[in-house]
Amino acid sequence: MTSINRRTLLGSMAATALLSSTGLHAQTPYPSRPVRLIVGFPAGTGPDMVARVLAQKLSEGWGNVGMVVDNRTGAGGTIAASEAARAAPDGYTLMLGETGTLAIAPSIYNRLPYDPARDFAPVSQVVSTDFVLLVNPERVPARNVRDFAAWTQQQQRLLMATFGAGTPGHFGAFMFGEAVGQNPETVHYRSTGDALSALFNGDVHGVFASVGLAAPQVRSGRLIALGSTGATRTNAMPDVPTIKEQGYNNLVFASWFGVVAPANTPADILARLTTDVQKAVTSSDGRARLEEAGFRVTGTSQEDFARIIASDTATWAKAVAATGFKADL
Repeated sequence: MTSINRRTLLGSMAATALLSSTGLHAQTPYPSRPVRLIVGFPAGTGPDMVARVLAQKLSEGWGNVGMVVDNRTGAGGTIAASEAARAAPDGYTLMLGETGTLAIAPSIYNRLPYDPARDFAPVSQVVSTDFVLLVNPERVPARNVRDFAAWTQQQQRLLMATFGAGTPGHFGAFMFGEAVGQNPETVHYRSTGDALSALFNGDVHGVFASVGLAAPQVRSGRLIALGSTGATRTNAMPDVPTIKEQGYNNLVFASWFGVVAPANTPADILARLTTDVQKAVTSSDGRARLEEAGFRVTGTSQEDFARIIASDTATWAKAVAATGFKADL
């Protein structure tokens, strides 16, 4: 080998080493293959609706790279969260987490197989939603919260359906019972759809359903909305007064859905995901579809979502403690 070729080779090797050491070497752009979005609830539920809008808008932004929605149902979303927590931290497995799995579960399960604070990296809160107290007009004569409370007192029973143990609907039922002086009996179903079926059948007196799932039933006249749980009325159902308006000042609660990644996912991938999620949900089409479904679009930063999770974890811990509820998976 000539001295010139040797110098050229050595120079090339040195340059390669320098690029590698400084992180400037060429990398495969993210994402380069389909991304899986795990959802802990069945198709047709609120989380699934949000996931599918998000997946479509992200796929459009990523060009030929798609996003696959993977419904891993059961145990109030904790099965999905457990799987997501164990996934490789490479950005190709994400989870649409929600209040129950990320903020309530640590307070209710004796052996939770994941730690929301340790095992996940927040990407962005996507939407939030209030709940609506629904009753069957053929079974319950009340048309407002006070009349419903009085009617349940006469029945000497408050039978509330929930969309799963450990969910906001579960502890919301206890909060409602405390507000109206009743000790509710909760019946847990696999999904809000199953809980609504129980309400149609007269198996329960009431249920707290998300605005998006409640609105069509109320518009059809099949169910009556007695009040919503937000601090102010929801735009999707402006004629429905809040429960707070009806004199129950402390009965304000909501839920949210947001994207998280396994802990230790590279910071540059998290930053890319946050930007892309924000663009997806605040686009004119994405926002319109989510708001039409009854959600408030948020699209927060990583830092704001982390603060929301921490704050709600403390808030719901108090509600859980008041019920004394504990469970095993």
